[in-house]
This record gives sequence, structure tokens and C-alpha cells, in this order.
Amino acid sequence: MTDFFEGIETVRFEGLDGGDLSYRHYDPNEVVMGKRLEDHLRFAVAWWHSFAWPGGDPFGGQTFERPWFGDTIELARLKADVAFELFEILGQPFFCFHDADVRPEGQDFAETTRNLEEIVDYIGEKMESTGPRLLWGTANLFTHRRYMAGAATNPDPEVFAYAAATVKTCMDATHKLGGENYVLWGGREGYETLLNTDLKRERDNAGRFLQMVVEYKHKIGFPGTILVEPKPQEPSKHQYDYDVATVYGFLKDYGLENEVRLNIEQGHAILAGHSFEHEIALAASLDVFGSIDMNRNDYQSGWDTDQFPNNVPEVALAYYEILRAGGFSTGGTNFDAKLRRQSLEPVDLVAAHVGAMDVCARGLKAAAAMLKDGALEEARARRYSGWSDAQVSEMLRGGLDECYRAASEGRYAPSPRSGQQERLENLVNKYV
Repeated sequence: MTDFFEGIETVRFEGLDGGDLSYRHYDPNEVVMGKRLEDHLRFAVAWWHSFAWPGGDPFGGQTFERPWFGDTIELARLKADVAFELFEILGQPFFCFHDADVRPEGQDFAETTRNLEEIVDYIGEKMESTGPRLLWGTANLFTHRRYMAGAATNPDPEVFAYAAATVKTCMDATHKLGGENYVLWGGREGYETLLNTDLKRERDNAGRFLQMVVEYKHKIGFPGTILVEPKPQEPSKHQYDYDVATVYGFLKDYGLENEVRLNIEQGHAILAGHSFEHEIALAASLDVFGSIDMNRNDYQSGWDTDQFPNNVPEVALAYYEILRAGGFSTGGTNFDAKLRRQSLEPVDLVAAHVGAMDVCARGLKAAAAMLKDGALEEARARRYSGWSDAQVSEMLRGGLDECYRAASEGRYAPSPRSGQQERLENLVNKYV
């Protein structure tokens, strides 16, 4: 045991009258729609923001002082010790990590790989003794200077190969730890200027890279899901995985639409000019929904601030679409969120997760109530009821000529009908 969280007790459900370090809405054993809340939400702690992030931003450096900061195996073990203590305090069933979050960088690829393998063995021992599982693993292919021009889309084939080799080690680590998914986020898979960019080559290389990942998944018998996480920009001017629609087109082009699903982040959806629920609903409609990164942006700053969620109506609409799609299978709710750089105390890290878990629990329960009540779905069904008419099927088969004939014969005289948006919004407010 470390003393980092000394004096902080295990967080428990205490209801609405509970203290600020208790769950007021999240009772993991509460049954909603026939399933425990813990099994609906599948919460995960993000290793990078919670334990590796130093508290900097684009305008200022490190503000956090953590006893495990440093590039040694001993400190990586200490970081793992503290991580599993937080998992125990929160009762979170899952965690997620990048390779660079858990192991020190070596002098070369071989040493870095040995470091990863050693710390993965240590994490595995802790998982066996304490219980939390790995929701997903991934490779950091964006921080190191070698990736300044991308990884899969880098103009240098040696960088492509190095990145591919790194992904192999991370997939092996994820497989060894029983991870339920493997995620690829192309933080720098884009361009800064078209003046030095070959768009077709970069996109084709990214497609081949992902094909190689899928091929390796099947080679090693990894039973989990391969996930791609869309993001439109920041730091790149334009990224090839801009949003759900863009990624789906990419997957179709390279024959991967049945092999890969999407990990959708709230903050990235906003940066792409969408809502979180839009991106989830679109992924579900295309049958590529997989998992979510739950956070929020500061809508005044206009960039990806990765704050913990605190907006119940927004969260409820997101979980409504998830429940409509049948809920999570291998995916879950990963808190890709970080403390504010002035939140220096260990208790701040606990409180941030407690509040976020409560917000998600309130949102999911509201979403379940809306779905059970059925009013929104009934309104949706009424709006599209005309498409069940036999004449409409004939019109669709017949093409433009059939539409022209039917309209000329006076069979169609459309009269606009209200979309009732305000009434539906008022209905949502009944639950949230």
C-alpha cells in the first residue's frame, strides 16, 4: 500500500443525503431495464489523465507533483500501485491505458518493449489480486517527436514500421491482460499544410495500417473488438478520422466495416460540429458503435479540454441512443477526463470520478425511463408511418417515372406536418 490516498475511504452509495465523497445516484447493484447499473455503465478510469498527465496546458507547464513521476521501472510500479488503490476506492470495474502511460521509454525499441512486458506482468498480478479488468489498451503514437508528422500517415516508411511494431506489442499486452477492446486513436494522422502532403498516399497507408491490425488480431486469436476513435483536428489541421461518417467511409473503402467499430468521445464530437448523441446514433445506425469516452469541453474556450462530465441532460441523451442501440457489448464508459490544473490534491481525483459517475448514473436512469415510457419512440414512429404504405414501396421500386406518374394522377398532395420539436424537448425535460 502507498500513502497517496491516505485517509480516503472506499466510496459507497449513500443516496441523496450522502456526503461529497459518496455516490448519491450510482448504486452499482441497482437494476435498470433488467441489468445492474454497473453492467450498463461499465465505468473505466483512464490511466493517462489520472496518473500520467502532469497538469500542463498550451500556455503553462507542469502543476502536479506526483511521487511516481519519472522514467524508471520502479516508479512505473509505484504508479500502478496508486492506480489500483484508486480503482479500489471507487469500485470501478475497468481501466484503460496507453503503453507510454504505464512503462518508461527505453533507449531503443527493444528496451522499451522489455519495459512494457515487465510492467504488464506486474499489472496482471494486481488484476488477479484486486479484480479490475482492462476495458481497452492502446499505443501512444502521437507524443514522441518521431510522430510529429503522424504514425500510419508519416511520410517516412521507417516511422510507419516503428509504429506498427509498437502496436503489435500493445496488442500483445492487451491480449495478455484479457482486454475487451483495442483502440486506435490517430492523434497526428492528418496534415498541417497541403503544400507538403500527399493525401492519397497518406490515406492509403492509414488503410493498410488498420488492415494489418485486423490481420494480427485474427492471427493471435484476440477475441476483443478493434475500435477507432474519431477526432476532427487538434493538433492536426485536418485528421483523416474526422467524425463517425468520415471513419465509416474510410472503413468501407478498405473493407473493414465488418471488422472495426468506433470509440466515440464527447469532446471530439463537439469539435467536429456535432452533438455527442448524434455521433452515437449515427454509429449505431451504421452498425459500428462500440464504446465511449465520456468527458466534456469548455464551450467558451473552443478546444478539447477533457473535463469530467457534469451536464445530466447531455449525458442522458447520449445514453438514450446507447440504450436504443442495445447497450454496450465489449465497450463501456471510459472517463477520458482530467483534473483542472489547479486541482492538486489526491482527494480531487477521487471527487472528480465520484461526481462523474453520479452524473452518468442519473443520465442513464433518465434515458431508461424515457425509453420505457416510449413516448419519444411513438412520436418517431408516427412521423414515419407513411413509409409502411404498400404504394410507397411500389414508388421506391419504380424510380422517378413512378413518382412522376403518381404525382400526375394526383395520388400525392403532400401537406407539411409539424415536427413537434418543442413538445419533444419538453418531454425530455420531464425526465432530466
